[in-house]
Amino acid sequence: MDSQTQNTSLQRLQNVEKRIVRVLELAGGVMDELANPAGPRKDIVNNHCSEFMKLIKDIQVTLREEIKSACEYRPFEKCDYSSRISNEICCKKLEYVIAQLDVVGQTIDEYHGAV
Repeated sequence: MDSQTQNTSLQRLQNVEKRIVRVLELAGGVMDELANPAGPRKDIVNNHCSEFMKLIKDIQVTLREEIKSACEYRPFEKCDYSSRISNEICCKKLEYVIAQLDVVGQTIDEYHGAV
């Protein structure tokens, strides 16, 4: 990997780091809104959530590209690192979706129990 490519890669990773900080700020903003005694302002929560999801997608794409780029410079042929990481990411996504569905199911059960 030449010096110019390394610098570009480092810049991209620094931008990812900045996006991660922004994602955390957005999550904190949503939590503040949800804790607001007057109730959350729907427009602010929606805007924060939309920006959050866009940034998460951007972060994921950039990191995937950087991992793929790093794998192209590996001295070993038939490297399966990119495939394994992609599979691990998919598994984590599925675990997250399952956890969220469990929470939704609990919320529905609680709602029906309260009615």
